[in-house]
Amino acid sequence: MKFRFGCCRGLAASGSLVALISASAVMAQDQRWVQVEAHRELDMALERAEVLNQRLGNVSGFTLPSSWHALSIGPFESELDAFSVRRQLRAEGAIPVDAFVSNGSDYLEQIFPRDGAAPGPVIEAQPPQDLAALAPDPAPEAEAEAEPAPVVEAVPAPEPEETLRQAQASENALDRDARAAIQTALQWFGFYDLSIDAAFGPGTRRSMSAWQAAEGFEPTGVLTTRQRAQLLDAYRGELAALGMRNMRDDLAGISIDLPMALIEFDRHETPFARYKSRGDSGVQVLLISQSGNQSALFGLYEIMQTLEIVPLEGERTRRQNSFLLTGQNDTLRSHTVAQLRDGAIKGYTLVWTPERDAQMARVLPMMEASFEVFSGTLPDSAGQASLVSRADLLAGLAVRRPERSRSGFYIDATGTVLTSAEAVAQCERITIDESYDARVHAVDETLGLAVLKPETPLVPMAFAQFEERLANLGGEITISGFSFEDAMTRPVLTFGRVADLGGLAGETDRLRLSAEVRQGDLGGPVFGPNGAVLGLLSGAPQDGTRQLPSDVNYAISSEAIRDFLARSNVSSGTLREDVVMPPEVLTRVAGDLTVLVSCWN
Repeated sequence: MKFRFGCCRGLAASGSLVALISASAVMAQDQRWVQVEAHRELDMALERAEVLNQRLGNVSGFTLPSSWHALSIGPFESELDAFSVRRQLRAEGAIPVDAFVSNGSDYLEQIFPRDGAAPGPVIEAQPPQDLAALAPDPAPEAEAEAEPAPVVEAVPAPEPEETLRQAQASENALDRDARAAIQTALQWFGFYDLSIDAAFGPGTRRSMSAWQAAEGFEPTGVLTTRQRAQLLDAYRGELAALGMRNMRDDLAGISIDLPMALIEFDRHETPFARYKSRGDSGVQVLLISQSGNQSALFGLYEIMQTLEIVPLEGERTRRQNSFLLTGQNDTLRSHTVAQLRDGAIKGYTLVWTPERDAQMARVLPMMEASFEVFSGTLPDSAGQASLVSRADLLAGLAVRRPERSRSGFYIDATGTVLTSAEAVAQCERITIDESYDARVHAVDETLGLAVLKPETPLVPMAFAQFEERLANLGGEITISGFSFEDAMTRPVLTFGRVADLGGLAGETDRLRLSAEVRQGDLGGPVFGPNGAVLGLLSGAPQDGTRQLPSDVNYAISSEAIRDFLARSNVSSGTLREDVVMPPEVLTRVAGDLTVLVSCWN
């Protein structure tokens, strides 16, 4: 059967009842539609509009703010007529159970009917029984020419709310899909946190009561027909505003639901498929895809924390085959997950601004639930992720830089680090190798030394063994440090010799070195030929009245360091006299125990 609904035609047949609804019939802002479908693609929307118009008639199509397209029956000149039509069509099974009444406030450009579209046949909407009863008997023909009585403007009463028993009866008529849709909508708005099982048990009843109370309704735990329509209407409106759609990226080997009304695809740039903000939404997405091993995963974990889109405050969790990074500050939020499986690293980052916290709290579970991986990764970057430069790995993304970076070195098997006091002075956050948070355990301002303890114990591949004997005057030394601060991920070795066993002013706790160093080297270890640590590089002596040669630098002696560590209740080890360390082994050990110490503000 084909239907077309003309507003108020059935009411007009009731004679003077026309006067009762004449006021609402001329108010365009009171028009209502029964929205039955929505489609993302325009071609699909137009195709469905033709089908619905032939079957039902009076179908209109509109573009929504989310770029989706709504298909509706109408317009009707009052809410009463729209609800009456919706009830009649739902009873006949002609429209979906979740069809709802819309005021058209989000309808933009009309896409249907197009020019030349044929209207469907008309069937009259039946008036509600209570209004039909109000119609007076027709006046005698003899009085037809009498002066008409003044029209009393009136607005039809809204469809009466169901009683609890009626609500229970209408709820019992819902099929499984309709019940699941209600649970999903309640979950979306944060009222339901159990599984979607389409069973209205105690948990669902409590969530319904909570939603009713929040909306100003009596909390009965049973939604009326109108309340269900309001809940689902709000849910569909939010989904349309987000434009959640499954995106399959065959090149990256990832399938995931994304809020495409807020973002748009930008480009592939290993290891990311990048989605930039649409307009001023403030939302970004990175899909992570690269081949690699555990070392590459850990390297990505370390380097991503230097991005501006990963604020400092937040959770940092690294496991054997996955990691989680969250970040937040006054202007930005982000959530990153990645996993290593079968030689491929896959994951995603969602970035948003604080005003979208509530929306993203709903989007994240949808992304997580829909995230699937399949074969294929973005083309490999050169080298391991932990060794390539940020410019290669993260091209086009703003990198957050520390206020300063210096060197330090492990002094025990739990990751305790010795560095210069200047490196960690007045820092809101201190990191070891830009990945591990650390705190200051002890400081000696006179010597310029500081001991750092990692927030979580580390297991370094090597740690310092101090020299017990006096250094050899004129002996060769090797300095390990991050000469270029955070620009490189491995330390640089600088070679020199011991120029004096004391300072220029006779200081006995310092060694004078002949070596060219940079600011980033300060705090790094100074090795003797046998691999023992002779001291900690403290830099050029301060003399405001003299310009010293550039190769004149100091190191705090190993004896002074060991005394400081003992006073600070920090254990330290010494190298056995018979140990011999070939240059190639010293090079490896120096790289393993030297760390980058960064100060963030």
